[in-house]
Amino acid sequence: MATALHGISSFHSNLVTDIRLAREAGFDELEIFYPKLVRFLQCGGSIEALRHRIADAGLKVGYVSALDHIERHEAKAFEQLLAEARKITSEASQLGAGTVMVLPRTGIDHLPQEQIMDIMTRNIEAIAAIGREYGIRYMIELPAFTAFRSLAQAREIFARVGAENIGVVVDFWHFYASGATPEDVATFDPRRIFGVHFCDGRRPHAGEAWDEEVLRACRPGEGEIDLAAWSEAVHRSGYAGSWSIELISPALWEADPQELLPDLQRLLRGYAHGPVGKGRAAPK
Repeated sequence: MATALHGISSFHSNLVTDIRLAREAGFDELEIFYPKLVRFLQCGGSIEALRHRIADAGLKVGYVSALDHIERHEAKAFEQLLAEARKITSEASQLGAGTVMVLPRTGIDHLPQEQIMDIMTRNIEAIAAIGREYGIRYMIELPAFTAFRSLAQAREIFARVGAENIGVVVDFWHFYASGATPEDVATFDPRRIFGVHFCDGRRPHAGEAWDEEVLRACRPGEGEIDLAAWSEAVHRSGYAGSWSIELISPALWEADPQELLPDLQRLLRGYAHGPVGKGRAAPK
């Protein structure tokens, strides 16, 4: 099972450093954190040079994350969304990535559910059409703190759009915090699971804000999530693709990534390798 370094886990490192860190820590792939790619290109870097550097390190790009605020729907905002979709999709294709993550936010949470679904259908259908031009898939993040967060909603989008190049990323924290269960993942169509974000955290307390840098500020294994149960559910679903380590913790971002990332890689690989239990202990 391939493992990927999500560039948000090494938040303060630049993209070139991420390549070295991923190689040294034993990852197979990169999930490029898109703001790092934007900055790299704005500062004079090129896709070609980056592609060669990644190949020379023995890595590949599994994902580019993310096309943000995909709920934009007013005329000018929608036009800008599609321009951004084409740009990130073209760049991902040039880098050899197969998948781009798409991320809804709270911009339409005030609308009736039926209207939310209509907007998401139109937007994702338009994005999917761009992807077909480039051979790119899109995995939808289902943020726990938005009104578009459930696997049932994702299934409805799949049925409405009818495109095979849209799926979801199984993000342990978002799924757990939204109230989903491991069984929901285990029984989900594996053809629609395009990635896994291996992570930990907790739900907000009563009255507490949805602040990911607070709620997810821990190493995997130190939060509320039963990592073994969620990992086993992924395996039971039949998914056989890459797993990314996703760490959102200001305190851990201040650690030396050269020391932190090999430990996270070993932990991730232990869970991604196969179900815990039946004689297998949880990774340390």
